[in-house]
Amino acid sequence: MKEDIIQLSIPTPFAVGDVHAYILKGEAVTLVDCGPMTEEAEHAFVTQLHEHRLSIDDIDQVVLTHHHADHVGLLNLMKPHVRVIGHQLNEPYISQDPLFKERQITFTKHLFQQLGVPLRPDECERIVKQSYTYSCTAHVDDVIKEGDRLKGHEQFYVIETPGHAQSHLSFLDETTGHFIGGDLLLTTISSNPLMEAPYEGEERQKSLLQYKASLNRLLHLPIKTIYPGHGQLITSHHELIEERFKKQEKRANTMYQLLKRKEMTAFHLCRKLFPVLYEEALFLTMSETVGQLDVLLEAGQIEEVQKDGILYYKAN
Repeated sequence: MKEDIIQLSIPTPFAVGDVHAYILKGEAVTLVDCGPMTEEAEHAFVTQLHEHRLSIDDIDQVVLTHHHADHVGLLNLMKPHVRVIGHQLNEPYISQDPLFKERQITFTKHLFQQLGVPLRPDECERIVKQSYTYSCTAHVDDVIKEGDRLKGHEQFYVIETPGHAQSHLSFLDETTGHFIGGDLLLTTISSNPLMEAPYEGEERQKSLLQYKASLNRLLHLPIKTIYPGHGQLITSHHELIEERFKKQEKRANTMYQLLKRKEMTAFHLCRKLFPVLYEEALFLTMSETVGQLDVLLEAGQIEEVQKDGILYYKAN
């Protein structure tokens, strides 16, 4: 059955601008993502639903591409009658599990210390708490994973596309080539592969390596149109992915050249790469720096040395 995809554009308090949510009308009325929890977002969301002769009560289920606040906050409007569907890793974030928050703070402190970041008191606590500011308190009712079909829209199958977030899922309709991609590939900006606290006992996931692998998968799928989380629809994804890869290669090379000159910590590199931005966006810029270091380490171009609990990097 051919199915319309209705795009809703919802304002966010973030630099990225509006976030897109999508309505699928099939055997169920499904909302994919929903915007941050702000009055402005709520107003835009409800108004746009009405323009399509829908109300919140008509929504049967919400499917999440990933757990970031600009994609999940408005779940609070739809409790308790709407089922929430997504990757199992959404749960600790969207439920705001206090034990998980503590683990995030501990993870960030330990990692930043290793990476040579001079931390102000309570900085890691502030970074973690800030990420929940426009989020929700909800639960995942149905867990979906790679290869599953979307309930009520069987032509869409689920693809795990981690990198930007560990919980990131995308959805492909093979009959039409429609691909709902969350923040996997955007026209306006390059998605930032963020560091995340791992499951207990596991090591930190290498987000940028995952992200590149997820983008690579898109090159081999029968995609005609990507419906992204932000910005315009994408109809020539091969070219855009090549552009992203070139940009990443350039940044990795810049970092390699810096390390050829002298040994540095990740924080020292971060300041060199983002001399202005690193102060106001420490977590984002450190995530990008660590991602590129992971790429260079994987390629055998650099090595990591530990001295007094701090990691230093040098070119081979």
